[in-house]
Amino acid sequence: MSETDGLRGDERWGTTAKLVRDAAERFGDRPAIVDASLTTGVTLSFAELYQRVREAARGFLVAGTKRGDRIAIWAPNIHEWVVVLLGAHLAGAVLVPLNTRFKGTEAGFILDQSAATMLFTVSGFLDTDYVGLLKEGGFDAASLSEIVILRGDAPEGTITWSDFCARGLDATEVDVDRRLASVKPDDLSDILFTSGTTGMPKGAMCTHGQTVRAFADWADVVGLREGDRYLIVNPFFHAFGYKAGILACLMTGATMFPHAVFDPVAVLERVRDDRISMVPGPPALFQAMLNAPGLDAYDLTSLRLAVTGAAVIPVELIVEMRDRLGFERVITGYGLTEACGIATMCRHDDDPETIATTSGRAIPGVEVEIVDTEGKEVPRGEPGEVVVRGYNVMRGYLDDPDQTAEAIDRDGWLHTGDIGVMDDRGYLRITDRLKDMFIVGGFNAYPAEIESLLLAHPQIAQAAVVGVPDDRLGEVGVAFVVAKTGETIDPDGVVAWARDRMANYKVPRSVEVVDALPLNASGKVLKFELRERATAGAGAGTA
Repeated sequence: MSETDGLRGDERWGTTAKLVRDAAERFGDRPAIVDASLTTGVTLSFAELYQRVREAARGFLVAGTKRGDRIAIWAPNIHEWVVVLLGAHLAGAVLVPLNTRFKGTEAGFILDQSAATMLFTVSGFLDTDYVGLLKEGGFDAASLSEIVILRGDAPEGTITWSDFCARGLDATEVDVDRRLASVKPDDLSDILFTSGTTGMPKGAMCTHGQTVRAFADWADVVGLREGDRYLIVNPFFHAFGYKAGILACLMTGATMFPHAVFDPVAVLERVRDDRISMVPGPPALFQAMLNAPGLDAYDLTSLRLAVTGAAVIPVELIVEMRDRLGFERVITGYGLTEACGIATMCRHDDDPETIATTSGRAIPGVEVEIVDTEGKEVPRGEPGEVVVRGYNVMRGYLDDPDQTAEAIDRDGWLHTGDIGVMDDRGYLRITDRLKDMFIVGGFNAYPAEIESLLLAHPQIAQAAVVGVPDDRLGEVGVAFVVAKTGETIDPDGVVAWARDRMANYKVPRSVEVVDALPLNASGKVLKFELRERATAGAGAGTA
């Protein structure tokens, strides 16, 4: 047993730069990352990854990067993303990731807000010209000291990744070690901007110490281990892909398999071909896998561990993930960007019903309560807003004290905007988002609850419910459903089926059958798109 065993993540590593150095020492020649996105493929051992990270750090030093400078990455899940992230952290810079689905105006807004000094991106990903998008969006690239192209042709005014790294030869290894030692656990590690679904995006600021402490606990609770082959479907720009993906693999010695674009068939093929053992994702990801044509033809015997959550999860889904996909262990949890990405988790020895119906209990060192509109804790079993307090709560929103004060009250409680119920054991069940709840004739209707009930319908593979205005009742529900492979759905029949199984105010007043639900890059359903569509009265199938 080493002297570091049993230490918290912040005590053991303190910063992600020291984490990657420690991973190189512990795991050496074991594969750290396997990137199949190139024709020839790239495999880097933990030792090789650390050397690439040091090369990147030298590039940052020569570029004049100072501790606290913000650098942006706008790229899909590729191995260069990992190298840039860790190289920037070693140099003391702060990560600002950009969503790969952003348009130029959206990306430009975050670059401006964060005062990013450098942008690392690609050209040609899914035929997208990211630098061109910035120009189209009116962003003045002159505000950046440099734009570095990780893959593809480098437009005028940019440099290639290889040139960036080659330039770093002017810095010494002593320079790198000195900078690494100067980065402290309380330094900012990242500014992750919220999705902006309820206003302009806000930058949540988190530190190195918060992050490595939280995800050391996360990795331990889920049982991620050396030798696991981890398909990182969650985008790196999201807290889950970056922290529960990249960093958790460095902590445990699991191998990263970056996956750039979610497609259920492609994921099943990766599991089969790469003998994947770990797959994380929102419930919609696993529902899509289960509904993929020819599922039973794939060899999925390597699957061991799944992590999901942040939504109501039907018990039937957990059962099918075990019985049809073959997962030995399914862990559920709950977190949000403003809480470093994690707040509660189930434990590996929890019973299946607890795992299926709750998001677990608070992680060590963190408090979670359910409160009413006045901020007072409600009795166990009653719904209210989920609030979180502890080391994992963000330092605040970047340059926005008013929004910070609105999110974090004077007692340090982070108000999440999620509705939940807590049982006598302290286990949390998320019932919905405050903004998604709608009121039907005076009754609160929670879309996630209705969706869970609809998924018991024999022909429905996926469901999403939104509220729309109604002259008589104030609001009513509209359901969008995806049929199981080979099945046909009768909208009127679904409404009649629902009337027999749920309270009248919960029954969707109309049902629309769609080929697929609109998802964001993290695999979560874009409710605002469905709400706009339903409000406009699009589609058929009204009952």
